[in-house]
Amino acid sequence: MRESTQVLVIGGGPAGATAAGLLAKQGFQVTLLERDRFPRYHIGESILPSCRPIFELLGVWDKIEAHGFQPKGGAFFHWGPEKWEVAFRDQGDDNTNAWQVVRSEFDQILLDHARELGVDVHEGVSVREIEFDGDRAVAARWFETKNTGAGGRIEFGHVIDASGRAGVLATRHLQSRRFHQVFRNVAAWSYWRGATPLAEGPEGAIAVCSLPQGWFWAIPLHDGTLSVGLVTSRDLFNDNRQRLGDIQAVYDEALQQCPTVLGMLENAEQVSGMKVEQDYSYVSESFAGPGYLLSGDAACFLDPLLSTGVHLATYSGMLAAASLSSVLRGEVEEKEANTFYETVYRHSYERLLVLVSVFYDSYRGKDYHFYNAQRLSQDERDQLDVQAAFDRIITGIADLNDAENAYGVVQQHLRGATSGDPNPLNNLNRVHEMKKSPMDPANAVNGLYLTMRPQLGLAVRPTE
Repeated sequence: MRESTQVLVIGGGPAGATAAGLLAKQGFQVTLLERDRFPRYHIGESILPSCRPIFELLGVWDKIEAHGFQPKGGAFFHWGPEKWEVAFRDQGDDNTNAWQVVRSEFDQILLDHARELGVDVHEGVSVREIEFDGDRAVAARWFETKNTGAGGRIEFGHVIDASGRAGVLATRHLQSRRFHQVFRNVAAWSYWRGATPLAEGPEGAIAVCSLPQGWFWAIPLHDGTLSVGLVTSRDLFNDNRQRLGDIQAVYDEALQQCPTVLGMLENAEQVSGMKVEQDYSYVSESFAGPGYLLSGDAACFLDPLLSTGVHLATYSGMLAAASLSSVLRGEVEEKEANTFYETVYRHSYERLLVLVSVFYDSYRGKDYHFYNAQRLSQDERDQLDVQAAFDRIITGIADLNDAENAYGVVQQHLRGATSGDPNPLNNLNRVHEMKKSPMDPANAVNGLYLTMRPQLGLAVRPTE
């Protein structure tokens, strides 16, 4: 391992591999340290179409397409008494533009591609601490994950912390992680073989189905298994586990209340033990500082409801690479690039946070504790600037009528009113679309906007 590097990336998941690969593609010296050895298991198997342009920019889309993952035609929702689908072909592209992936294989493709682009990748290496010179991050101390006796120190010009929910910088050094009161949930999941395909919705769709104490996902994978996960509140989960005795019993009881997923599993065999993860929702007070950027789950974590995890990871990885590229080329000052990165990434996270909260709040069974617990508090709304967040959501919708309808529905739900629309979430089907606002000079952040030509970076808005 080099004793120094131009850019150090901590973490080889989608955020780290994307950032590292894009930087190396532009000729910068990049070292990536990954705690585990790939392939390694990871949850988060449903990918959104918004990832495709980033993978094409990275040059890895053809590899993902050729691997044989399950094409994802969209999503099917059975939410309370309502059923509806989101078909990705309705978004203007008849080709496959999203997949259901086995993350161990998907992440391996991204990390191997980063290697091919010139990233100096070291697996089985954990970062113990980050050294600072004043307030600037300047070096990292590392050790071999399986052998605490071996380690060293590496200096860098800049570091991208993509260490996932462990969050090396936010949790160990900056103490900047702030937890939301909403989405303090538990996910418990397993894998099934021989499941019946979903009878409704687009081909290869993820099924999202509510029940009084939470919801289930069902994701078909190309290896012939079906990922089936229960999301419920931490308190409900712990109470039910104490009452029933174990996690499997909690899961089985919940399945009996979800006829759509239960029907898919009628002739299926459960082929793995239960896995559990706490879905705490958090955000760092800052995503950037002198010599460092926080990317992916190291900066913020949302909720599995709308499958936004890999999107936020790769999107932030791309933004980090663009921001650092311009700094390293001397095109913009680091402080200005950090402001751009912080602003754009935080806006993306906030509007998805608001959308997920509205989605939960739309559930008609208002007397159920689980759904009441998913509502943003007034204090959280004040901190988020909900009005501005909604403005950013609706500007991502091409059709003005849809935007107006979505805005009205969202406002009604936040006020606790009942919408007159018999299927109010129809107007929110396209809210997840990410407007290319960072690429529009009219939406520049302190005069800077994202550009991909002739190379990835930040451009200065022309003065009139």
